[in-house]
Amino acid sequence: MPATPLSRRAHARAILTLGLPLIGGHLAQFAIGATDTLMLGWYGVEALAAGVLAHSVFFVFFIMGSGFAWAVMPLVAAEQANDGGETQVRRVTRMGLWLSTLFAALCLPVMLFSEPLLLALGQAPTVAGPAADYLAIAGWGLFPALAVMVLKSYLAALERTQVVLWTTVIAAIANALVNWLLIFGNWGFPELGVRGAALASVAVQIVSLAVLIPYAVARFPGHALFVRLWRADWEAFGQVFRLGWPIGLTNLAEVGMFSASAILVGWLGAVPLAAHGIALQVATAFFMVHMGLSNAATIRTGQALGRRDIAGLARGGQVAVGLSLGVAAVTTVIYLAFPESLVGLFLDPDEPARPEILALGVTLLALAAAFQAVDGAQVVAIGLLRGVQDMRVPMVMAALAYWGVGLPASWVAGFALGWGAAGVWLGLVLGLATAAVLLLHRYFRVTVPALRAGAAPPDAGGGAGGNQPGGLPGGDLPGAVAPAARRQG
Repeated sequence: MPATPLSRRAHARAILTLGLPLIGGHLAQFAIGATDTLMLGWYGVEALAAGVLAHSVFFVFFIMGSGFAWAVMPLVAAEQANDGGETQVRRVTRMGLWLSTLFAALCLPVMLFSEPLLLALGQAPTVAGPAADYLAIAGWGLFPALAVMVLKSYLAALERTQVVLWTTVIAAIANALVNWLLIFGNWGFPELGVRGAALASVAVQIVSLAVLIPYAVARFPGHALFVRLWRADWEAFGQVFRLGWPIGLTNLAEVGMFSASAILVGWLGAVPLAAHGIALQVATAFFMVHMGLSNAATIRTGQALGRRDIAGLARGGQVAVGLSLGVAAVTTVIYLAFPESLVGLFLDPDEPARPEILALGVTLLALAAAFQAVDGAQVVAIGLLRGVQDMRVPMVMAALAYWGVGLPASWVAGFALGWGAAGVWLGLVLGLATAAVLLLHRYFRVTVPALRAGAAPPDAGGGAGGNQPGGLPGGDLPGAVAPAARRQG
């Protein structure tokens, strides 16, 4: 533990130093999806609806597979803070790449043959067909996309957040250019509509991977990430898997709720689905700030865990949540003050359905303003828990909040009560609020007190259970990596 605990101001400075580039990187990543939505909106309402639906489905797979990438972040951060060894950093990062590749291979068949599934979920054929075309192309991009996520997590944990930012900015610019060429058929390129947006996304992920691999090799040659990459390391594989699968399922619980909400709204027609997609894009843009703070919280708590700095875990967590609440206050004002301008950015002025989409989008943004604080709080709480590698009990809490409260409430308010898309969004508010309360309680009232009391965590990757003396309830709080593990690889 540090001789002199950091002040809240020092914690805030450290979180922002890490978090600002990560926020910028998340915003640039968001810009890739937002550009697809924006340009498809200019192309036509049905193309926009198909793009929204396809991206929602793709994102479910992407965010679940990212659990293995996000598992790399706290493992590397804790190892570095604990006089970390290059061997262990290499081992967990490599196996993060292995697991991400295997996950993408399992998901690919579903995306290649998605049209029957979309039709079975009640989507209109005019929307399901183009959405399936998008997924058949974008599915191949899941391989480089998840590998990029692993390398970004690895570099962020080593506090190389600037390269994460600039790589993503370049990718966003390239995506906008390729979209412009392939969606509309500019400069002699074929006019591909929705398929053009998918091709642009795949190309950008490949370029991002081509940038990050040489940087990682040149900047950290001692880690030798890609030397004998084919060599299996089942101990590290299990370590990353045990932490990554609950992270992935927690991600799935939240994102799945939003994707399911897109399906619910899709039952109401193309216009409500387009308004839903636009409002969700706007809300996601500001949510990226909270995501950056969450990632910074993961790194800081991972480092504190490696040092056994319990005071830093508590005080740093309080600062991270406070910063998120401050951001939420500002964005709420923006939502309520400029809703028509924000929604109007995504619509062609000559679009016949523009007035209907605009009116509904403004209503949905008002509801988004209502969940800003709880949305930010719950994602920062997840980041804090991820940093101390406490994810199995939070996974259950998230599933209960999002699927036991949020989604049923969306259906009841949207259909049983007849409130339409606005009712669906009200259910989202309730689900996020429930998650925020449960997860914050878990971190501040269970996890940190257990560590302060001298809990003896189980093994390094998620442990076998809660029956060890002094362990956390659920046994999912690993500590420093065993010395024997550092000597392998």
